[in-house]
Amino acid sequence: MNLKPILQSILEDYALPLGGDHGVAHWARVLENGLRLSEETGANVEVVSLFAVLHDSRRINEVTDPEHGPRAAEFAAELRGSVFDLEDHEFRLLYRACEGHTHERNHPDVTIQTCWDSDRLDLGRVGIMPHPSRLCTEIGKRPETIKWADGRASFGIVPTFVLDEWGIDLEQERAW
Repeated sequence: MNLKPILQSILEDYALPLGGDHGVAHWARVLENGLRLSEETGANVEVVSLFAVLHDSRRINEVTDPEHGPRAAEFAAELRGSVFDLEDHEFRLLYRACEGHTHERNHPDVTIQTCWDSDRLDLGRVGIMPHPSRLCTEIGKRPETIKWADGRASFGIVPTFVLDEWGIDLEQERAW
């Protein structure tokens, strides 16, 4: 899925530093987490991919922002039909995943579970080790999955596709 047009729309009004705790590198790791989980969960990869870049796209600060999920869901609704297209059922999943990702623990739909786990597995970026009791999917709860994702998050790994495919140079931003 080509996420570049969606990222361009997001970044037009993004309020936080691109390299911040909830910025571009986080979105990219959430995407990688989600794609890895989806191989086993069977989640809708398009929804998982869109969630990765949209879920924190409307945060207004890095610390506490309890309404950022609902704002992201509404932003997704604004972009639907012009920047990306999803069938109604898939869009409802994306909307629900964005809306509830901060406050809700679990959901019966595997795609929403996969979205939420992909985000929670990246908590190492803020010094929190993901705990299996806070994850939804069996693959997400596995020690080897947590270790892999937490190691990447804790060290602030920036996936190569951020620059190569998305065209976002986080190193250049840090130089400013």
